[in-house]
Amino acid sequence: MADKNTLASIKQDLDEYIGQRITLKANRGRKKSIERTGVLEKTYPSHFLVKLDEDFFNRKMSFSYADVLTKTVELTFGDECYRCSAS
Repeated sequence: MADKNTLASIKQDLDEYIGQRITLKANRGRKKSIERTGVLEKTYPSHFLVKLDEDFFNRKMSFSYADVLTKTVELTFGDECYRCSAS
């Protein structure tokens, strides 16, 4: 299980990127994955919100810091990949 300090560290890192453009790739299991772009809108103690670039919807998605830690979600800010697995 992840240490609370590790999850708090991820939150602190993401706090610096609030309001910036983000590309996220989320593994939804069973060969299903999504890739979306948007803006990192807000961080909370246990999760963060991304406002997606959707033409017809004002859509937001939330993810936990554990998703980032386990690499279920990969975040990219510009050309900088945050905690991505080595390719």
